[in-house]
Amino acid sequence: MATSLLLLADTHLPVRAKDLPAEVWTAVEEADVVVHAGDWVDVRLLDALESRARRLVGVFGNNDHGELRTRLPEVARAEVEGVRIGVVHETGQAKGREDRMSGLYPDLDVLVFGHSHIPWDSTTATGLRLLNPGSPTDRRRQPHCTYLTATAARGELRDVTLHRVARP
Repeated sequence: MATSLLLLADTHLPVRAKDLPAEVWTAVEEADVVVHAGDWVDVRLLDALESRARRLVGVFGNNDHGELRTRLPEVARAEVEGVRIGVVHETGQAKGREDRMSGLYPDLDVLVFGHSHIPWDSTTATGLRLLNPGSPTDRRRQPHCTYLTATAARGELRDVTLHRVARP
């Protein structure tokens, strides 16, 4: 059986947008598991995702305070169809990221992270897949707002797809 995943980070609601784009809410409703790698900013988004997602795995980011830090961990782990997934907001600078994360998370197959708003997909020498979905609401210096979808099945992560968010 395959399990569909939606990967989000750096939503910064309501600072960067008043709500998630409609296509992201559609993806939330279609996904079996929603992963959010921090910087929610407002607890109302956590409440909304908890009520609409089948399963939610999330962490707090550097811009998350108060109730978000009370309700969310700094690092989360989940096993989905035999794929060992970790979630963290910050991984430090891009240079040396693969080696640092391999050393910190030797027990994972996939590490989802955020913070930079820059989409990232790489695999370390140890086989750890590093994924940053970018941001669906704040592109910063990127050409597009983005998010990722993927499928977990039989211990493998498949069909990792970067989606550009259509401008309203």
